[in-house]
Amino acid sequence: MVELSRRSAAALGAVLALAGESSAFVAPDSRSLVPRTSASPTPASPAAASSSTRLRVIGEQASSIGPAQVLRNLKESLPQVPWLAEGHAPASNKVDIPDHVASVLALPDAPKREAESDERTERIRSRARQAAEDALELKGMLVGEDDEQAWWRTQRSVPAGGRPVTADDPLTVLVAGGGLAGLVVAAACHSKGMKVALFEQASSYAPYGGPIQIQSNALRALQQINPEIYQELVRAGTCTADRVSGLKIGYRKGNKLAGLYDAGDWLVRFDTVGPALEAGLPATVVVDRPVIQQILVKYGFPEGTVRIKSR
Repeated sequence: MVELSRRSAAALGAVLALAGESSAFVAPDSRSLVPRTSASPTPASPAAASSSTRLRVIGEQASSIGPAQVLRNLKESLPQVPWLAEGHAPASNKVDIPDHVASVLALPDAPKREAESDERTERIRSRARQAAEDALELKGMLVGEDDEQAWWRTQRSVPAGGRPVTADDPLTVLVAGGGLAGLVVAAACHSKGMKVALFEQASSYAPYGGPIQIQSNALRALQQINPEIYQELVRAGTCTADRVSGLKIGYRKGNKLAGLYDAGDWLVRFDTVGPALEAGLPATVVVDRPVIQQILVKYGFPEGTVRIKSR
């Protein structure tokens, strides 16, 4: 039996204020089971400035060494020329749809965004409501008598060197973790004829999480795994490929030599529809996470594949 596990371990960073032999990390006016003790803080080194946060944690600003600090010092020592930073940023920095992107979007086979309407809004919201109801009712989950008689509960003997894998006795796979990655793994294994069981520690697929953007290459991968999953995701999603993605700056910066940018200007722009059309890929869509989970559970593998409350 093969086990595929994908565990996301959340790393908990503890911020400690070292004070002699004691440490504390307690927010003001909060209660903690960890006793607070006071001591004289360690003096800051000359190369670092001491600071105190709202959490009353005393720390030191890291000092920088090496080429970066040399360049920083050199920049600060140069004479400042105010007029270099004066003037207006180029109008091209403010254009949301550049001409080359507009020409791609004008192509006959370019994706077209569905106009906003009450009907469309209700359709999207109803999908989210249905996903929440399915999760609450544990639709598709392995529960009750089926759980007690699950195939993976029966130990089987495998001869040395393995056993033949056939259509009647396929490869068996256990997937640990029922997040989006685990659900996709289970769907992929099932599509290849494997017998899959997925174990999720949560008590249900509660409707949490916001919209997730599924890029064209990911959609193509899902289409190869299961065309029905792909079709449902496109049907449930909102096409965003007709919008320009990129980075904007939130403050005025730059100079006449390196370039001036006003607050809200584009630093860089890129489109997702052009490369998708060139590669023959579907357009990028955005789908609510609970809906993605519902689609994967409903169309990715047989009912009873996912066992909840598994630790």
